[in-house]
Amino acid sequence: MFTINRRHTLALAASLCLAAGATSARAEVKEIRIDWATYNPVSLVLKDKGLLEEEFKKDGISIRWVQSLGSNKALEFLNAGSVDFGSTAGSAALVAKINGNPIKSVYVYSRPEWTALVTKNDAIKTVQDLKGKRVAVTRGTDPHIFLVRALADAKLTEKDVKLVLLQHPDGRTALERGDVDAWAGLDPLMAAAEVEGGAKLFYRNPAANTWGILNVREEFAKENPELVSRVLKVYEKAREWSLANPKELTATLVAATKLPEPVIAKQLERTELTHGPIGQPQAETILKAGLALQQAGVIEPSVDVKATVNALIEPKFLAGKAQTQ
Repeated sequence: MFTINRRHTLALAASLCLAAGATSARAEVKEIRIDWATYNPVSLVLKDKGLLEEEFKKDGISIRWVQSLGSNKALEFLNAGSVDFGSTAGSAALVAKINGNPIKSVYVYSRPEWTALVTKNDAIKTVQDLKGKRVAVTRGTDPHIFLVRALADAKLTEKDVKLVLLQHPDGRTALERGDVDAWAGLDPLMAAAEVEGGAKLFYRNPAANTWGILNVREEFAKENPELVSRVLKVYEKAREWSLANPKELTATLVAATKLPEPVIAKQLERTELTHGPIGQPQAETILKAGLALQQAGVIEPSVDVKATVNALIEPKFLAGKAQTQ
């Protein structure tokens, strides 16, 4: 009798220790690290207005802002644990997940047409004209995936062009200097190249632009589900404010990017902010992109793309919010 009780007591003590440890782990969150990006207008509002700082002040949790220059950088930060939340395109998040990046996609910050193929070379009018030409691109981003899909539709591959791997700002600069013949662009830099530099978007396909997705580290989400839900609720406030205050949103982007208002206006013309919760519409678009990449040979044939999409998308943190179609 004594042995049974003792075992029970020890088991109970161990359980209490584990529970205490979990509570302690949550209690030790003193800082939430989150990115901001010029391709994510809602993140700029969130940062500018200090909404997250206000939300978590009473908890003694500070907010650290980290700039992402592209999906590839946001995903690097997430994989390294440098940020807890990162802004990417849906297709880029899928490829990262396939490659072992432990993330969950939990929120939609935009439905953009933020990428197209851009040139200043009058000889380039179609994707087929890129054969043998130098194309600037940021690997691991939606513009890169957009380029791969465009080439595949034109019966070409990356081997048929000369890729020049640059971050988005440097890609724009290379195009304007004539160092490359084309660029897989990203707004607002793409809009600036149009308005300020006379560049032309010679290939557009809005349906091949995947959603603007906020991702969270799986470990952070598992240990702190309540914090994730609170971050997303505040994100919703910023998104709804952005919709209700278009002039102020434009001013916020102008201040953050140091780009002229006509450039930002063109970016926002191509950026829909009427979504928030993540779900089936995003899954379908990301799945189409993944299957196209698999057909193009970028994703291995052995990968179960649909299963990976299902493992990537997690809608529960905004439970109860209706999906806007």
